[in-house]
Amino acid sequence: MPNAIVVHGLTKRYDTLAAVDGIDFTVPEGKVFAFLGPNGAGKTTTVEILEGLRNRTTGDVTVLGFDPWTDGMPLHKVIGVIPQDFRFFEKITPKEAVEYYATLFDVKVDPMRLLERVALADKAHAHFDTLSGGQKQKLGLALALVSSPKICFLDEPTTGLDPQARRGIWDVIRDLRREGRTVFLTTHYLEEAELLADQVAIIHKGKIIAEGTPAEIIRDHGRPERLVVEGPPSLGEFLKKRLDRPVTVEDGHITIQMRDKSDALTVLRAIEESGIPWKGFATVSDTLEDVFVGMVGRMDDGIMRSEAAP
Repeated sequence: MPNAIVVHGLTKRYDTLAAVDGIDFTVPEGKVFAFLGPNGAGKTTTVEILEGLRNRTTGDVTVLGFDPWTDGMPLHKVIGVIPQDFRFFEKITPKEAVEYYATLFDVKVDPMRLLERVALADKAHAHFDTLSGGQKQKLGLALALVSSPKICFLDEPTTGLDPQARRGIWDVIRDLRREGRTVFLTTHYLEEAELLADQVAIIHKGKIIAEGTPAEIIRDHGRPERLVVEGPPSLGEFLKKRLDRPVTVEDGHITIQMRDKSDALTVLRAIEESGIPWKGFATVSDTLEDVFVGMVGRMDDGIMRSEAAP
């Protein structure tokens, strides 16, 4: 499968600060790629370089075969962009905004159909300054789709949306993938990335610290699956002596680390043999958010310890 985006050795420096520090990644055509990281990690700088809004210091970058900085004009005709905290003319209506963008891109588009696609048709004639934050985001997404782009750069597209509206935007993103379009998604909603993305890259302190499918990242960087039992501390102490695996007890819950799913049967047999009353159990696996928080937290702790050392 050809790649829509290829990044190799990308750096962006501001004097001695490396906002982006030699990163590499590729984005296949027709896939959803989630680019994740805490604030200040280098996400925005990287995305602006890909969009041709900021020049790189060193490295090679191609987007649909174009160099974003030197080939900005042809590139901008085939990409769609929704920035975070989208803003527009205060007194324009969504319908007028779509018509305006269609004129800029010299394309024909049905404004109402496009607004229906992002669940904003009911606000087609409302002034922009009367829209809620979520509705403004929906309009930004609609405008990003006006030119029928090959790549959509979506920066926090569901910020400010209620749960139902968020799911509506997820459906739009899935439709874009089914149509063969590439989606470059940045989001602080990690469950959103886990649900939607074919591939994920996590950036921290300007470096890529994990890359792969959500399942691969969870497998490679997450904790083993656990069995959590609701029971008294005495049951936890019994299991610590009986089982050859880590057991922790906290707030009325006993957590047993498993090597594989068959371990659950061994644990449940031990619980029954204990004769100690218990209420219920569940198996627990790490989510992408668990992995993200754990990796970033461990790296930050390591940096702080290093800085504190004499």
